[in-house]
Amino acid sequence: MSIQCEITAKESAGLPMGIFERYLTLWVFLCIVVGIALGHFLPDTFQAIGGMEVAKVNLPVAVLIWLMIIPMLLKIDFSALHHVKKHWKGIGVTLFINWAVKPFSMALLGWLFIRGVFADWLPVDQHDSYIAGLILLAAAPCTAMVFVWSHLIKGEPHFTLTQVALNDTIMIFAFAPIVGLLLGISAISVPWDTLMLSVLLYIVSPVIFAQGWRWYIFTRPHHYQVLDRLLKTLHPLSLSALLLTIVLLFGFQGEQILAQPLIIAFLAVPILIQVYFNSGLAYWLNRKFKVEHCVAGPSALIGASNFFELAVATAISLFGFHSGAALATVIGVLIEVPVMLSVVKIVNSSKTWYEQP
Repeated sequence: MSIQCEITAKESAGLPMGIFERYLTLWVFLCIVVGIALGHFLPDTFQAIGGMEVAKVNLPVAVLIWLMIIPMLLKIDFSALHHVKKHWKGIGVTLFINWAVKPFSMALLGWLFIRGVFADWLPVDQHDSYIAGLILLAAAPCTAMVFVWSHLIKGEPHFTLTQVALNDTIMIFAFAPIVGLLLGISAISVPWDTLMLSVLLYIVSPVIFAQGWRWYIFTRPHHYQVLDRLLKTLHPLSLSALLLTIVLLFGFQGEQILAQPLIIAFLAVPILIQVYFNSGLAYWLNRKFKVEHCVAGPSALIGASNFFELAVATAISLFGFHSGAALATVIGVLIEVPVMLSVVKIVNSSKTWYEQP
């Protein structure tokens, strides 16, 4: 099995994990505590924020989501799509996992655990909403953190760039139909106008805006350095927007969680299973197709991770701040870093096995 891999790239295809990202689970947990406390002591304030809507879009959350998404989309180089032919096996495996396996396996796990195993311990009126949140979480592959995961496993940067650019392109057209199909199969009412508005607001428009901004940067001298400085400037703003969104969500969800604190653990179970299942399946398929380890690693990680920012925004638009769907998507944020770091460790430690004939 060939292990010749390119480890150079002019752009930030892989960035070291900073202290903030490494301990993101801790910050998220602290924001959960703060959100629950504020929601309990300042309920009128949160109700006022929840009422700031236009066409079912909460304006404060829309601003926060854009602040989260734009820096991530600035990293995407759609010109990297010409590398598709070079890494077609790894890309084929990842596309299969992302679009033909992960959303459907998550829906199945949601039905199994929410309507089955944990049904008696979860509020009955929220069963459908929890399943909807899990489906939204799995229906779009991660856009930003995969660059970090790829760096940690010495992944081939051109493959990572190509795969993310291709997934973002597919997401524009496939996200709404897949979500609509799985919600329909789950007998959950789908407000199609709101779903399409979410796609326009949180996928199409940010992609166009970010790529326009990127194009402008690349008309200037030393554009890679300019882009790198901009990303470093925007990075703290993006993370702050994510954490503030979590504070708002748990401000609305706090009373329900205090009444049933095990809800978070119950919702985490199907998310954990789908991450390990999909990453393991992608890794195994890449080995079967004799794909280099430096491509198989990021393929497995991209196949397993979720675009939770989009999921959170869409859940709020479709079902509201108080919904189980919004809560389920935030659980994905809570466990994203530790579970993906564990997958990184598995991929790195199994390299010798992977490269055996």
